[in-house]
Amino acid sequence: MAAILVDIVAVPETAGSALYGLVDVLSATGSVWQTLARLGEERRVFEPRIVSPHRKPFRCGFGIPVQPKCHLDEARNAGIVILPELWLGPDEAWRDRYPQLLSWIRQRHQQGAFIYSACSGAVMLAATGLLDGRDATSHWGYQQLFRRDFPEVHFHPEPNLCFADRDGRIVTAGGTTSWHDLALHIIARHCSPAEAVRIAKVYLLKWHSEGQLPYTPLVRPLAHGDAVVTDCEQWLKSHFTEPALICAVVARSGMPERTLKRRFKAMTGMSLIDYIQNLRIEESKRLLESSRTAVDDISAAVGYEEAAFFRRLFKRRTNLTPGEYRRLFRHIPRDVSPTRTRGMIR
Repeated sequence: MAAILVDIVAVPETAGSALYGLVDVLSATGSVWQTLARLGEERRVFEPRIVSPHRKPFRCGFGIPVQPKCHLDEARNAGIVILPELWLGPDEAWRDRYPQLLSWIRQRHQQGAFIYSACSGAVMLAATGLLDGRDATSHWGYQQLFRRDFPEVHFHPEPNLCFADRDGRIVTAGGTTSWHDLALHIIARHCSPAEAVRIAKVYLLKWHSEGQLPYTPLVRPLAHGDAVVTDCEQWLKSHFTEPALICAVVARSGMPERTLKRRFKAMTGMSLIDYIQNLRIEESKRLLESSRTAVDDISAAVGYEEAAFFRRLFKRRTNLTPGEYRRLFRHIPRDVSPTRTRGMIR
């Protein structure tokens, strides 16, 4: 069986880790496990090639050299097109960059190719219009960018993968190393789930079944010009563990409660109670990461006397229990002695 041709798009803004990681993993599919385990017949499943609007070699993010295999005009027959992560600030615009490339992506989709994006590659994909009216994900940090530049896209910051259509011909992946999830999905779909498992074992790739919520900060500054709301935000950051917070912050604002709640949500994008709860969960995350304090004690420390309520809220906000979160994000030890933890070199 002939190898599946895969076009991986590269431009100067492309992140080299995702670009070459995808090239490496897809190139090794069907052979690396078979070689290492001395099991099964080796075969080449994918033939990835780097495609670019630039014919000549160039450097992508952080000066990493890129040698395109072919120009867009020469790339017309691949069954899979991948748009890797971009080094793109959340305040930067993309819609008008590389019009020839955007047209090429639309043509490849019309001709039946599967279109996949990793992380901020979804911004490039959104600029083609192919995500209009459809579900998509990307790094959680681009949520405001999508709201601003691509309001037609149904953006979801939570999942690691998002299917834009019922047939799965357009799939977007979440933040940064979610290209791992994307590569495993591509291998499982176009080769076999068993081979995807083998590749995950060889490369120690992790399927991020927990999604992006555990990695997403719940409170992020949002620029606005409301001085009263800004003052309330700053005061709450220093007093969020105290009781009767709503009454206290309303009194501080000098406004009727309903007026403050309306203005607060309009300026920050979240209700007053959500803001307070997010501040408390963010502090509990810090304590889980940096201490061995019992979960019940952390609950009390951030302002919740009922630990059961705190656990439910934590799960709802992060998609993990406090114990699961602690295991995922506990601090990396400085001691790298192999004698420390069995099964793990620290």
